[in-house]
Amino acid sequence: MRLAFCGNDNASAYNISAGVLRNVCFVDALNLVPHVFLLFITFPILFIGWGSQSSKVQIHHNTWLHFPGHNLRWILTFTLLFVHVCEIAEGIVSDTQMKSRHLHLFLPAIMGFVAATVSIVYYHNIETSNFPKLLLALFLYWIMAFVTKTIKLVRYCQDGVPFSQLRFCITGIMVILYGLLMAVEINVIRVRRYVFFMNPQKVKPPEDLQDLGVRFLQPFVNLLSKATYWWMNTLIISAHKKPVDLKAIGKLPIAMRALTNYVCLKEAYEEQKKKVADQPNRSPSIWLAMYSAFGRPILLSSTFRYLADLLGFAGPLCISGIVQGFQNTTNNTNITEKVKDSSNSYLSSEEFLRNVYVLAVLLFLALILQRTFLQASYYVTTETGINLRGALLAMIYNKILRLSTSNLSMGEMTLGQINNLVAIETNQLMWFLFLCPNLWAMPVQIIMGVILLYNLLGVSALVGAAVIVLLAPIQYFIATKLAEAQKSTLDYSTERLKKTNEILKGIKLLKLYAWEHIFCTSVEETRMKELTSLKTFALHTSLSIFMNAAIPIAAVLATFVTYAYTTDKPLQPAQAFASLSLFHILVTPLFLLSTVVRFAVKAIVSVQKLNEFLLSDEIGDDSWRGGDSSVAYESCKKHTGLHTKAINRRQPLRYQLESYEQPRKPTRPVEIDDIAIKVTNGYFSWGSGLATLSNINIRIPTGQMTMIVGQVGCGKSSLLLAILGEMQTLEGKVHWSNVNETEPSFEASRSRNRYSVAYAAQKPWLLNATVEENIIFGSPFNKQRYKAVTDACSLQPDIDLLPFGDQTEIGERGINLSGGQRQRICVARALYQNTNIVFLDDPFSALDIHLSDHLMQEGILKFLQEDKRTLVLVTHKLQYLPHADWIIAMKDGMVLREGTLKDIQNKDVELYEHWKTLMNRQDQELEKDMEADQTTLERKTLRRAMYPRESKSQLEDEDEEEEEEEDEDDNMSTVLRLRTKMPWKTCWRYLTSGGFFLLFLMIFSKLLKHSVIVAIDYWLATWTSMDNVNDVRSTDDVKSTNKTYHVAVFSILSGAGIVLCLITSLTVEWMGLTAAKNLHHNLLNKIILGPIRFFDMTPLGLILNRFSADTNIIDQHIPPTLESLTRSTLLCLSAIGMISYATPWFLVALVPLGIAFYFIQKYFRVASKDLQELDDSTQLPLLCHFSETAEGLTTIRAFRHEARFKQRMLELTDTNNIAYLFLSAANRWLEVRTDYLGACIVLTAAVTSITEGPHSGFVGLGLLYALTITNYLNWVVRNLADLEVQMGAVKKVHSFLNMESENYDGYLDPSQVPKDWPQEGEIKIENLCVRYENNLKPVLKHVKAYIKPGQKVGICGRTGSGKSSLSLAFFRMVDIFDGRIVIDGIDISKLPLHTLRSRLSIILQDPILFSGSIRFNLDPECKCTDDRLWEALEIAQLKNMVKSLPGGLDAMVTEGGENFSVGQRQLFCLARAFVRKSSILIMDEATASIDMATENILQKVVMTAFADRTVVTIAHRVHTILTADLVIVMKRGNILEYDTPENLLSQEDGIFASFVRADM
Repeated sequence: MRLAFCGNDNASAYNISAGVLRNVCFVDALNLVPHVFLLFITFPILFIGWGSQSSKVQIHHNTWLHFPGHNLRWILTFTLLFVHVCEIAEGIVSDTQMKSRHLHLFLPAIMGFVAATVSIVYYHNIETSNFPKLLLALFLYWIMAFVTKTIKLVRYCQDGVPFSQLRFCITGIMVILYGLLMAVEINVIRVRRYVFFMNPQKVKPPEDLQDLGVRFLQPFVNLLSKATYWWMNTLIISAHKKPVDLKAIGKLPIAMRALTNYVCLKEAYEEQKKKVADQPNRSPSIWLAMYSAFGRPILLSSTFRYLADLLGFAGPLCISGIVQGFQNTTNNTNITEKVKDSSNSYLSSEEFLRNVYVLAVLLFLALILQRTFLQASYYVTTETGINLRGALLAMIYNKILRLSTSNLSMGEMTLGQINNLVAIETNQLMWFLFLCPNLWAMPVQIIMGVILLYNLLGVSALVGAAVIVLLAPIQYFIATKLAEAQKSTLDYSTERLKKTNEILKGIKLLKLYAWEHIFCTSVEETRMKELTSLKTFALHTSLSIFMNAAIPIAAVLATFVTYAYTTDKPLQPAQAFASLSLFHILVTPLFLLSTVVRFAVKAIVSVQKLNEFLLSDEIGDDSWRGGDSSVAYESCKKHTGLHTKAINRRQPLRYQLESYEQPRKPTRPVEIDDIAIKVTNGYFSWGSGLATLSNINIRIPTGQMTMIVGQVGCGKSSLLLAILGEMQTLEGKVHWSNVNETEPSFEASRSRNRYSVAYAAQKPWLLNATVEENIIFGSPFNKQRYKAVTDACSLQPDIDLLPFGDQTEIGERGINLSGGQRQRICVARALYQNTNIVFLDDPFSALDIHLSDHLMQEGILKFLQEDKRTLVLVTHKLQYLPHADWIIAMKDGMVLREGTLKDIQNKDVELYEHWKTLMNRQDQELEKDMEADQTTLERKTLRRAMYPRESKSQLEDEDEEEEEEEDEDDNMSTVLRLRTKMPWKTCWRYLTSGGFFLLFLMIFSKLLKHSVIVAIDYWLATWTSMDNVNDVRSTDDVKSTNKTYHVAVFSILSGAGIVLCLITSLTVEWMGLTAAKNLHHNLLNKIILGPIRFFDMTPLGLILNRFSADTNIIDQHIPPTLESLTRSTLLCLSAIGMISYATPWFLVALVPLGIAFYFIQKYFRVASKDLQELDDSTQLPLLCHFSETAEGLTTIRAFRHEARFKQRMLELTDTNNIAYLFLSAANRWLEVRTDYLGACIVLTAAVTSITEGPHSGFVGLGLLYALTITNYLNWVVRNLADLEVQMGAVKKVHSFLNMESENYDGYLDPSQVPKDWPQEGEIKIENLCVRYENNLKPVLKHVKAYIKPGQKVGICGRTGSGKSSLSLAFFRMVDIFDGRIVIDGIDISKLPLHTLRSRLSIILQDPILFSGSIRFNLDPECKCTDDRLWEALEIAQLKNMVKSLPGGLDAMVTEGGENFSVGQRQLFCLARAFVRKSSILIMDEATASIDMATENILQKVVMTAFADRTVVTIAHRVHTILTADLVIVMKRGNILEYDTPENLLSQEDGIFASFVRADM
């Protein structure tokens, strides 16, 4: 058949007698002209391209959109493309009804489509390269297209084409669109003046785009890239080559930064405050503030959501239309089609929409649009939620900085509450924002769905809807139960963690006393409770999953059975499948509604808490530090918030913050120069209204040292805080004089920070930062000064011990220092700061005598006095009083005396004498103290904590274990393979740890359930198709038996489906629980039996992490992820199977889609894992910053560093927010892509089934399944990605399970060991060689010794000489690889470990107590009588103290024994050793950490109570072993001297003698 533009069947086609424009064919040809013109002009320009960038600024040029009407143009062009598609379709459909091909019906439309596409590509290229002059081509094109279309429209009007004809409508719409595009183009010329004007407008790119650090481009890219997240491609693909880090994601755009949003929210909140100012009982509404700050984006998101929901109903309608059309064509094949003549070739809209192929294409477009809108809605809410969270965090932080101290100390606002506000309440609000569009969208969706169902099925539809609505409240009930179960689980797991933590901290003691199993069972008990509440949690989870799967089945069953028995007409496939698809749509909002309602309730509670917090008491405004107190009232009114007008875009935000937040201080005239601070008639309280300090009149002289002394609790620290303005002033005032301005150089006085006070609090407060940052505290670094300060505080030796020197992280996340070390760092911080006034609150309390003296001499007398700084020192050490220039003595919150030491000596002799006696007493203590060198001890513990870690720097990288499996070749390809590989091995380990039976049951029930669900739909298809075939020929009774048969099978299948849903959801949860139980049990037992070396090497936090975070993931997160993954995967597979069964051709089309899907998920998984880790790792510093700010409030305020801390908080918040934003953008990226793939699957399924389909039922079935795929594809990928991250936890736990245990079995059976062994306590050490691990050097080399029963032996030697290793060898805590120890004739290496360790006693250097009763601490095995315990306590001289406690032996010990002093704790350990009646006692430096008094008690007890036992003492101070029967001196693992102390002392040049001399 020959092709002709105007067709061959009509002779008059080329007839122009009536005038050229009267000919239809010519008008169509005319329409081709503009399109061809555009293609000719633009193609060369597009292909030549332009290398030169016209904008000189370095920016992300390919995203800078600066032509006005930009978005409108994109929307119009997309609409135009859609209309072109309709025009093409209409032309082709009309053409099929002609005798021959009429190209003029659809060729111009196709060209128009191409031209429109080219126009937008061309425009985009011009815009990004900023060449506006080239837009003229487009301008001309719009004009020509507009003119030609108008001619066509006019021609139709003259011909009297009715309005109902589709072609007329399309042409009309086109005219409007071209007109609008022309208007947009004119507007660009008007604004940018690039042509016809003399002076073109100059434009500058936005600040964010000039900053190459901003990588989040969503707000700046064009509409198409916005909708498909095209700009994310680079990031997601690059994640494959190297991991995404903070640098790769850059920083937040200005509009999303916490500061910007804080300003908006703050202003809105202030407005609310003003509104309720005159009504005292009403509090300002945060809801309204949030609405006025973030209302617009929420409305936008809701609009998108409505559009998406309405488009969602296109699915069922199109299915119904396609199946109906398909049925008609199969039924009416016999009716010959009327062939129309060309003169009447107009289609009406109804005829057009009856065409099945048209419906398939419409369904495809509707799906794509629906998904795009839905993702846009999600994105907008996410972004708003993140903005809101940033603003709330900044508000909370600013409030924390202004909280009154009394609030914190009096417990109105505990730190825990503040942490909850930050970690929980802000996130609740953010989540509520994410879900809130659902609140408005869901009811509309449900109502629409029910109306459509009613139209399809009549009354019986309402039955199904009723089933859904009635079952929805049950969902809500289950959801609330879930929340309760989760809470109780949390309580138990906190308790379990506390116990595990105690075990890990005291693991050495537990092993030495063979008590592991006792503590292990106590943890297991708590774990059983936790598992019980986890069971209820799992049960409710599975019920919720079951409801979700079973409700639609039940609803469909109810509906179709009712329909079958209430109506005479048989069920049509079109009705059946459209209503099935509608039920699927209805279930989702109902399922989500319970969640949304729950979140709404939580959000309301959160807002109440927030409001309480924001309205709680604030500290007075502190302008008084500048002078007059009258100013205070003024600046109270001016809020320190930051007004938007003041945001100057040029200046960095930090400066604005600082310049805004500090009210200007008035400078006062110079007064009495020699007084720095003066308090007159001061009454101060801690917020209770009762004065803590009363009648205070003091003055603090400038540039001199003032000491404040007095008994404990007389208000010394309070006085400092009152001066700093932390207390409530009841009356009187604190008066600060200005800096001494008589100084000649003005600069010198300027350089010191005038309003800041360097303050070291009594309780040391450190930041989670490096040592250096803690000391410098934001001041500029000056090397000399820094060195002078660290020397004055004797910090250098401590710094040398740290693995990275002063760059080591300390604090919560870093290394824990001892109290004295922390205190010295705080004092160093105060000394380093360049301030006029220094307040030190009892800096000597945790220091020993050497350090105090050194600090006094070097730091205070030398360093501070040389600088002429004013120092106020609170202290108990009266021996320093002579150094003071001014003394303030306090008693009971009042000033007792004030003056120099001379004044007091003359005026108040009594007080002076009292001080003298105290000083004498302190001097005596001093002599004792000289021996108790506490610092060396602290350094020792630090070294112990540090060096094992360094040997395997496991602090660096937790995941080193993961790499061990691979070979060491670290080239790119293996790394890439690692990053893209799913951890299948780990998954298999996890699945099998739940037991093979459960695994089999789960797989079997899952497969069965999905087969049944497919069978239900298959049966429905055959039933409806059968009815239609039998329609004509069968009698009534055959029909009714048929109906009964069909309904019966349908009901049985549905019932089976519902039951199987329950079974599968239960088995998955059950399997998850068993796996969790087994993994935790194995982990705990493995860890507790691990060798002691393992605990020295592995940081405690790392082990605890396995028990907290990882166990939590295994308990609660993996089972639901696994369930969801298997469900969505099986749904997709069954759907693909079903479509392929109906139309085998579909498989061919599936291949390219499958490949695309594989690559999308592969790239996404890697990027998502990285972003998830970034989000987690940036959250912790933020929470830490909040908690450490709340703890160090007084210090921060005294130093005046609020602005710096605010800045830090804003940075941390922004970092966390950008990570979260990118994570959610990556999720959108994935979902958009999988949704588009799903739409393609629907299109191919529709087209193949229409061309090849067997009968209408299967066409409906295929389409229904294709639609479900779109919903589940992205879940498959996201669950895969989640599972991959969560399997990391299983992997980490497994890495511990492969550890070597100690060998607990001996050669002897426990029954063969005599009950009372060792009776005598005779010890033979024969040629003993010991090492810590078989790959390390020996620490003891061929040691020989013999200890007679009942001897007291002392062992001494320098650090690292092997003393402690020897004591550990008795307990086989170390590897004895040669030689042996024989106790009472039995070689200890033959004994079972438990027996050996339970028969010996040891007292360790660090006293360890566990939380529980005193009785439990002395005798956890509960073997002894009370008398025995009292006897032990009496020997340890604790009896009276314990008797005075409530409950006596059952009195509680807090965690770590914090409620007893160190000395008392050590005495408890002594009592514990006595309770165990063992004939051998080993004391490992037991007196190192205690004071003289306790040490004397210990010595006495050893001599008397342990007279008949063998005692081996490892000496820290040599004088403790002078009374021993035998002394062993060790060096580098060898015995050097071995004799009685008398003999050794007589050898003048002996090592022991030299030790004793050094120690005297």
